[in-house]
Amino acid sequence: MNMEQRIKNLYDRIKKACDKAERDISEIQVVAVTKTVSTDRIEEAYKWGFRNFGENRVQEAREKIPNLAHLKDVKWHLIGHLQKNKVKYAVRMFDMIQSVDSEQLAYEISKRAKDNIDVLVEVNTSMEPQKHGAKPDEVFDLVEYVLSLEHLNLLGFMTVGPYPVSEKGSKRAFSLLREIRDKAEVKFDRRFPILSMGMTEDFEYAILEGSTMLRIGRGIFGERTY
Repeated sequence: MNMEQRIKNLYDRIKKACDKAERDISEIQVVAVTKTVSTDRIEEAYKWGFRNFGENRVQEAREKIPNLAHLKDVKWHLIGHLQKNKVKYAVRMFDMIQSVDSEQLAYEISKRAKDNIDVLVEVNTSMEPQKHGAKPDEVFDLVEYVLSLEHLNLLGFMTVGPYPVSEKGSKRAFSLLREIRDKAEVKFDRRFPILSMGMTEDFEYAILEGSTMLRIGRGIFGERTY
């Protein structure tokens, strides 16, 4: 299957999930996840209309993003765990950091950023010990802290669904993030429009539970080559 076929299949799946959820497909943004993907294939995805791209690792992004500076209207998202010692590089390259999971990391981003940067609070809604993310019962304290800092524009929340994927487990994790967002909007009297949840294997469940942003790698680029 080539990229054109994968993209058609992806949007067919998104449309079906949106129809089932009685939502409009225009509510869904797709971040093309470019982990291990070469620059020429990223340029191909750009030609197919993608403008949001996500990298997992700062080091890989440092080698890749400067070579794609000619692509216009592109937003780069950091979707992987960010170590504090890499923040100084991240704030220069990325338009959004989706993986803010601690006060220490939020402080470091605020300190290093010269301009405002969009961020999401990452929540471990599946409660899996190997996953990063704030604990659900600690989220509101972290949100309050992020909102108090300069240069951070908090737009919503992110989570990684449980693995292996199951309808019950995925829906539970995604609905919890939506509930956290809804409560946060009331508590802090402001909108948090972005719910970044759902990847190639589980995004239909995420759409049913209110996702507004999908992070899709294999569904666009095919299987990774490591």
